[in-house]
Amino acid sequence: MDNIVLEYRDPLFGVIILVALVFIISFLAYSYGIYRERIARKDYRKLSRRFELGKLKEDDYVHLYKTYNLPFDSILLLASSFLHKGDYNKAINVYLTLLEHVNERVKKEELLQLLGTTYFKGGFLQRSKDVFLRILKFSPRNKEALTHLLILHEKLKDFKKAKEITSCLEELNKNVAKDQTYLDALIILYDPIYSYEKRTKLLHEIYKKDKNIQRLFVQFLLQFNKEYFWNHVEEFDAKSFIDLMWYLNFDDIDFQKVSKNEFLVELYNAKGYLDDLEHSKDFIFNILILLHKYSKEVTATLDFEFICTSCKHSHPIYENRCPHCHNILTFNVNHTLSKSLDQATQSLQ
Repeated sequence: MDNIVLEYRDPLFGVIILVALVFIISFLAYSYGIYRERIARKDYRKLSRRFELGKLKEDDYVHLYKTYNLPFDSILLLASSFLHKGDYNKAINVYLTLLEHVNERVKKEELLQLLGTTYFKGGFLQRSKDVFLRILKFSPRNKEALTHLLILHEKLKDFKKAKEITSCLEELNKNVAKDQTYLDALIILYDPIYSYEKRTKLLHEIYKKDKNIQRLFVQFLLQFNKEYFWNHVEEFDAKSFIDLMWYLNFDDIDFQKVSKNEFLVELYNAKGYLDDLEHSKDFIFNILILLHKYSKEVTATLDFEFICTSCKHSHPIYENRCPHCHNILTFNVNHTLSKSLDQATQSLQ
């Protein structure tokens, strides 16, 4: 019995047991690590396949962010794929889901700005406004939020609120003189109390100080006070709103005033309303003038495109604010030759 006890207490035996236990524990830990890695790889491949098919769900982005420690910027880049596809609702859901799991103030502000911008692009103007107001509560000097809020108030026809925001931006050293003039003009245009004569007078006073509102002023006159427009036509640069003059009805044109304006004489000869020119300095006008002289049926007309002088994007219709860069009154009009509407319709039949 004593021999057995001695053998059990042998230090060598204890070392062997210890080594065996360490080996078993290490083996189990290694095996468990391999198992977890395989599960993780399988899960990641599953997510990858879903992403390749464009089927990533909102919770998947949080899973990638929390489980795989994917960088925050990378998550936002993945989420932007929805924006490129025009799927604003999915992008919005991603940002809302991420907001529930992000605690850092800077990241929250970035997510809120993306959320507000996406609401704006998707046409959810009131929601976008609420998001940007929320940003300004903890970051009142955020220029991007203030700028978007200005645009939102403009779109919601609350021009006086938009004008107030320009004062905030001015304090942040942003040049808003053009915005203020533009908003002053809109306030007058949409004021339900002013008569047409009063609006005409006030807008003319602004126009004398700032020619940027020319098209706004001319559009108003051509719609509500044509007589005033023709009496002051020499004050305007008709080339910059050639499309408005081209589409005027014959009965709305004062040809006596036109006869004193070289550009309008050429324009209405090209249109076929006049026939007292042999040619024009403008190549496209010249073609139309010749067609009217030597063809019984003119199958050509003018078409117009509007190019933003700020971002260089072109648009088929005029807008006061560029939908790409959001700058105001930056569109220049270009005219091109195209088939007349009647001829284009016949070619489709």
